[in-house]
Amino acid sequence: MFDSLSSKFSGAFASLRSKGRLSSADIEATSSELRAALLESDVELSVVENFVSTIREKSLLALPDLQPGSNQAQVIFEIVNTELIEILGGNARRIRFAKNPPTIIMLAGLQGAGKTTLAGKLAKFYLDKGETPLLVASDLQRPNAVTQLKVVGESIGIPVFAPEPGNGIGDPVTVARDAISFATSKLYSMVIVDTAGRLGVDAELMKEAADIRDAVSPNEILFVIDSMVGQDAVRTAQAFQEGVGFDGVVLTKLDGDSRGGAALSIAHVTGKPIMFSSNGEKLDDFDIFYPDRMASRI
Repeated sequence: MFDSLSSKFSGAFASLRSKGRLSSADIEATSSELRAALLESDVELSVVENFVSTIREKSLLALPDLQPGSNQAQVIFEIVNTELIEILGGNARRIRFAKNPPTIIMLAGLQGAGKTTLAGKLAKFYLDKGETPLLVASDLQRPNAVTQLKVVGESIGIPVFAPEPGNGIGDPVTVARDAISFATSKLYSMVIVDTAGRLGVDAELMKEAADIRDAVSPNEILFVIDSMVGQDAVRTAQAFQEGVGFDGVVLTKLDGDSRGGAALSIAHVTGKPIMFSSNGEKLDDFDIFYPDRMASRI
């Protein structure tokens, strides 16, 4: 996903390294190159301006202290890397587990973001760590969503709570609430609630998600977003933040060939950390999101 951006950043630093002793004009030129690269990658404008302004300010402050004969470009590189990590959310954050199980995780997001597959990936991730997850089919709108979750659950040996057939039949709030009672009685340590999406943000979507939230009191609400949709990801995240609220972000389709703006914008704009990333179709293609590793890739 970040090949183009990485290439442009590498070009900017190669130019710096060729200078030897750096001047304020070199800093300004590099800042302009980084700004253009970020905008071309569809990073949100306010994020770009804040990032470039910080880089320019810190680099110019460091300039008088750079020793002749030292690798001056490396100092600027470290400043950029540090700021990239901050934009991506700083430190990796883990799931907050309930003091008294089950830990309840609710997934929210638009249709097409990959929530149902992501539910399976998340369940398998924690199953492998010794948890006993239960998947909950509360997406009763999208055709065959319940069936899809059952298939995902069966493929990894994780039970699915699905008392309603879906396809427009059943009350998703009741399903979610009953799932918590069921999970508690059967001693499941984790409940992952798959919710309905829409093709776009609307009042009905927000109300249903908010009603499920109020019914199950999740320990974590994870906003699942397709990282290939660019700046629309940021706008959608802001709408969900206002309408439902969420605790963390999951980026899907990081293996795609988009420009990557969502990943570099969403944590900064929403103030919520990117907690997980999904980068393939296999259920193992999933991991905790590490901002420092992503910054190193870029």
